[in-house]
Amino acid sequence: MSGPGSMLLGKGQGVRLRFARPPSPAIPELAHWLDSQAVNAARAAVMIRPFSRDEFGTDAASPSPAHLAAVNRTIAKLRHLLVGAARTQAKAGGAALAAPSRDTLDDASRAKEAETLAVAAIEKVWQFYRDIFEQRTTRFAARLLACDRIALDCYQYVYGGLGRARSIPSPAPFSYMESGSGPATFRRAVPLSRLGRLPNPFPLVKLPYHRLVAPWTLGAVPHEVGHNLQADLGLWQTIPRRFAEVLARDGVPSPVVRIWIRWHKEIFADLIGVLLIGPAFVHSLMDVVGRSPEAVTAFSPAAVHPTPFLRTLLDLELLARMEFAPEAAALRQAWLALHPPARARARMPAALLHSFERASRRVVEIVAFTPYPELGDRALAEVVSFRRQDLAVAGEAAERLARGEDPGIVPERFLIVAARLALRRRHAPPGRIAQHFFDALGRR
Repeated sequence: MSGPGSMLLGKGQGVRLRFARPPSPAIPELAHWLDSQAVNAARAAVMIRPFSRDEFGTDAASPSPAHLAAVNRTIAKLRHLLVGAARTQAKAGGAALAAPSRDTLDDASRAKEAETLAVAAIEKVWQFYRDIFEQRTTRFAARLLACDRIALDCYQYVYGGLGRARSIPSPAPFSYMESGSGPATFRRAVPLSRLGRLPNPFPLVKLPYHRLVAPWTLGAVPHEVGHNLQADLGLWQTIPRRFAEVLARDGVPSPVVRIWIRWHKEIFADLIGVLLIGPAFVHSLMDVVGRSPEAVTAFSPAAVHPTPFLRTLLDLELLARMEFAPEAAALRQAWLALHPPARARARMPAALLHSFERASRRVVEIVAFTPYPELGDRALAEVVSFRRQDLAVAGEAAERLARGEDPGIVPERFLIVAARLALRRRHAPPGRIAQHFFDALGRR
């Protein structure tokens, strides 16, 4: 017995699509086409397979069993959909072979189109995870592992500082390299179009290669992790509601309040980045947003990122309220020398600029200095804060890093600070600092 779909659709599915071959239609090539479409559909279902535990290596940089298991659960759901599409294709093809007619042939063609679209979408998801996992078998693996360890350190520090214990998120963030203008993240459990609207099983941190060769710019990692922390801690809705209440009560114009609400995700990620690594975060941010005068002062009513001119000043507002008022003042002086306020006044909404000083203080208070039940009735600055003594520790680590020595028992995120200090103080050439940075994190 054979016919369309006469094939086992992968181990564990327990599905055989068997049809007795009916008499061939009058056109032999048509019979072959109908039969081969079902075979192709079955083969596609076999292709979408789970990843094995040692497929991408077994060292520290390899995807963890938790990451593989999470992705394999997603693949199992996709495979189920593909098996269903293959079954429909086989039935439609069998019906058209048994009784060729305009209706049965059209049904077979439509089933083939639906199955083809499903294969393309599902293969794209499978290939996405295969590609990012396979990066861990290349020369970039050590650098991506370093970013994983920084991200995990940020999570551990924040969850360890909560006022009450909370369920621990799992798996941890996973870093991968993708060309483009800047870093990005895909949050846990958020449906993604590139995943066929299936929920992303763990935080993904996307980094362009130019960041991976300049570790002092990796303030991007605490920032992208900050997005995931805001979501995992349950502050995704809380923060914008508080913006709306407090800013309106302070007399900030309604259109401006809406702008601040639209910016809330990037503001939270920036401010927790400042709390995690201090002045080094602002330096890293200025590396990114310190572009042309036109780009720095360009205001877009639809943008989710604060206008760069204001974004830097907002971060400096928090830095000044920590233990780094002198550093904040020096950075502010440098920023305004690069981008004089007069340029901003010419290109940005007057109401936003006129209320910025008052609103920025309130926003920093809301995000960093207001207790929340989600944080165990603590403020974010009580949960996590980079202190002046931490800067001293990072300074010593910078000297060791420059010499290629073990930087000591410092948190992984401090090595971003150490790399920045080593570069600033010219302890070693940039390439040597970068190499020692990744070597030190790789030994953890």
